[in-house]
Amino acid sequence: MIWVDYLIIAIIALSAVIGLARGLVREVISLGVWIAALAAAWLFYEPVAAQLTPWISTPSVRIGAAVLLLAVGVLIVGAILGYLLATLIDRTGLTGTDRLLGLIFGAARGTVLVALVVFLAALTPLTEDPWWGQSQLLDQFKLLAEWMLKQVPPDVTERIQAL
Repeated sequence: MIWVDYLIIAIIALSAVIGLARGLVREVISLGVWIAALAAAWLFYEPVAAQLTPWISTPSVRIGAAVLLLAVGVLIVGAILGYLLATLIDRTGLTGTDRLLGLIFGAARGTVLVALVVFLAALTPLTEDPWWGQSQLLDQFKLLAEWMLKQVPPDVTERIQAL
């Protein structure tokens, strides 16, 4: 095993430990809130930016402020909701089960994160470096990354490779 293998193990282990510490409910709510925040920012930034016109004259700054306001607003509401649900779980006595499932969720999240990094790295010249071929664990993630690559439209792949 080489350094990249140890890094892969560390990423998955750290994600699993975070999942164990927070529990499944907090982890799922956190993931859902981040997805909702990004979706809200993506879908509603234009009308919010239009409302900010009297205060911000530069269009790019106005759009950035709208995205930031939407994302932070959803994250705050989500944090409150997450706190309330986590308190409910703590009171029901399901803490052990919640944490065990959080560990599993965290390990799965770490695995997906590593696969995503391998997917993005496959679009760059990194795959030609000697360590890429020497790694024992990268081969396992290459299969998942190849599947992910097949799901991406060709024009998106071309734009990413052009970066």
